[in-house]
Amino acid sequence: MTDSKHIHKSHNVTLFLYHLVCPAKYRKKVFTEEVEATLKNICFDIEQRYELYFVEIGADEDHIHFLIQSVPILSPTQIVKTTKSITAKELFRLHPEIRQMLWGGHIWTSGYYMNTVGRHGNEEAIRKYVQGQGKQYKQIHRTALREQLSLFDS
Repeated sequence: MTDSKHIHKSHNVTLFLYHLVCPAKYRKKVFTEEVEATLKNICFDIEQRYELYFVEIGADEDHIHFLIQSVPILSPTQIVKTTKSITAKELFRLHPEIRQMLWGGHIWTSGYYMNTVGRHGNEEAIRKYVQGQGKQYKQIHRTALREQLSLFDS
């Protein structure tokens, strides 16, 4: 079952899904249940400010998988920068113990993995892949995407 829906704007209808994997710096095991809950709430806050929708967020001890839907005005690089920078700043602010574990002052590695996900081809396959990652994978969020008002509606 897929949860993504087309995003309707005044002049276009799109469905862009991205699978983003962000490893913790030095592959440190920083994602405790408390940190995961905070991360989920930070992502909800990002949704309120940007046209990014977190379809699913999955955690392993040393990395996070995001299944993100967005609009064409945001490039994949902008999506990564927005997600990594806001989550890092807020996680450090709300969990100072993470800064002590990561002596370089960064929560994420400079690298990441991102690919596009086709709704009709492999969204469910990627979701299952995300769920099957690591020995300690735990789903910390999953939501249906929002359908927006549009001039295309009949």
